[in-house]
Amino acid sequence: MASSDTLLILTPHSFIKPSSNGAAYSSRNAHPVLAYDDTTNENAIASCLMPQHYAGGGVTVYLHYSMASTTTGTVDWDVAFERIGDQQLDIDADSFASAQSVDDTTVPGTSGFVDVVSVAFTDGAQMDSVAAGEAFRIKVTRDAAADDATGDAELHRVEIRET
Repeated sequence: MASSDTLLILTPHSFIKPSSNGAAYSSRNAHPVLAYDDTTNENAIASCLMPQHYAGGGVTVYLHYSMASTTTGTVDWDVAFERIGDQQLDIDADSFASAQSVDDTTVPGTSGFVDVVSVAFTDGAQMDSVAAGEAFRIKVTRDAAADDATGDAELHRVEIRET
């Protein structure tokens, strides 16, 4: 497998809204988005299966987002993995690894322009030791408590690449 091959692409419809502080399903000009509030840390979770061709290295998660209205300030994102695997996790409780972050990203100067930011994970603990062929969940959170961009951040796509 060549480095930086795409493992998964997730759309807003791939994610579920948790029972509290969930990003809202929305659309912008018929583009589905997850809308993340600017005053509360909101998140969304997707259930996935790591492809068999995953070679066991680190991954980089690419977040494609836009801002609903603001054209100034910064936005912060957190991403965390939870390994489900084969008899690895009791799914009655969350067990996400520590989140990795991309902080102080200057938002696009035009509302509606899509920006792409990346969050790198080393193999092992940072990605909860997810292995090829295993089920896992990924959680994407806007760290609204730490950023200063006003208005909703709109998540369009998430790409996971092996690095």
